[in-house]
Amino acid sequence: MSPEEQLDIIRRGTVEIIEEGELLRKLREGRPLRVKAGFDPTAPDLHLGHVVLLQKMRQFQELGHEVIFIVGDFTATIGDPTGRSEARPPLSREEVLENAKTYEHQLFKILDPQRTTVLFNSTWIEELGTRGLVELSAKYTVARMLERDDFSQRFREGLPIYIHEFLYPLLQAYDSVAIRADVELGGTDQKFNLLIGRDIQREFGQSPQVCITLPLLVGLDGVRKMSKSYGNYVGLNEDPRTMFGKLMSVSDELMWDYYRLLTDYPEEQIRRMRDEWHPMEAKKHLAYLIVSRFHSEEEAERARQWFERTYSRREFPEDAPLVEVEEEELSALDLLMKLSAVPSRNEGRRVIQSGGMRVNSEKITDPHTKLRTDGELRVQVGRKKFYRVRKKTPL
Repeated sequence: MSPEEQLDIIRRGTVEIIEEGELLRKLREGRPLRVKAGFDPTAPDLHLGHVVLLQKMRQFQELGHEVIFIVGDFTATIGDPTGRSEARPPLSREEVLENAKTYEHQLFKILDPQRTTVLFNSTWIEELGTRGLVELSAKYTVARMLERDDFSQRFREGLPIYIHEFLYPLLQAYDSVAIRADVELGGTDQKFNLLIGRDIQREFGQSPQVCITLPLLVGLDGVRKMSKSYGNYVGLNEDPRTMFGKLMSVSDELMWDYYRLLTDYPEEQIRRMRDEWHPMEAKKHLAYLIVSRFHSEEEAERARQWFERTYSRREFPEDAPLVEVEEEELSALDLLMKLSAVPSRNEGRRVIQSGGMRVNSEKITDPHTKLRTDGELRVQVGRKKFYRVRKKTPL
């Protein structure tokens, strides 16, 4: 494939390539490029937001290039300040390594293990030592750091910016120096960090990397980017039912972005589906595709059938968790609290009074309704929480 044809493929689905002319020049050199992306193990699971980046890495692999997956086991102990209005709480070395254990298995659901090099950035950062860190810090100015939106906003508002937060983008840039990266991939929120990588490589006498930014996948809340810390994520290691159910909670509008960013469907096909398909059917199809990809078609079909039985047809799931209680009789509100189905009594009253609680298929609207536990109660709270409740049998 010619360099121009490769560039056309690489360009698809990206937001920005800095600089495109440099990338074409590197492709014309005829050697495999060293393509880098880093992931900090701040949580044990990769999620669908990471898939957007991993798919582009896989694309580079299919074009014959070398992909380097950097586990930021050192940088994760600092915490990426990108988009933060305050410093991240530090993670211990033990927490980071525990989280990192699951990454390799998850990323090979997308990447070709034969064409992927996995490196831990502590390998070269710890070798820097104090003198090396000071010398690295001397290659960038505070004024340049304060050009970054999140830092400048905190500075204007008088919020603290800690010195170690300035080190994060410098150490991410040093990763590029250590592996002599030709290309670095990142979300649009990483643009500042990626550009520092270009500057620092020049300082070390290297050809600057090409920076490619990719769109951020909005999370299930429809507002913020998908993130474990926001709780709006779909994890790659989640079981098929959980994954299917979470995807069915995506808004009708956001669903089409998921098709664009997580499937290989061309835009014309997505537009046609949008015009011709009912949103519920399109969403089920999306959930089926994604569960199939990370589990199997058989498990995706079982998850679809489970969802339809449980939610579409309002059938009570037979495998709902069984909760045994001491009391022979409980009010509806006390039962919700006993099940930990609501965070507070006030929220429990609101759920019940708005019709969000059913017991044995009957809607409960009075928080004081008495419920006997001498027979099994089938309790539904909202659309997604199901419990079987009965009195504990004496020993």
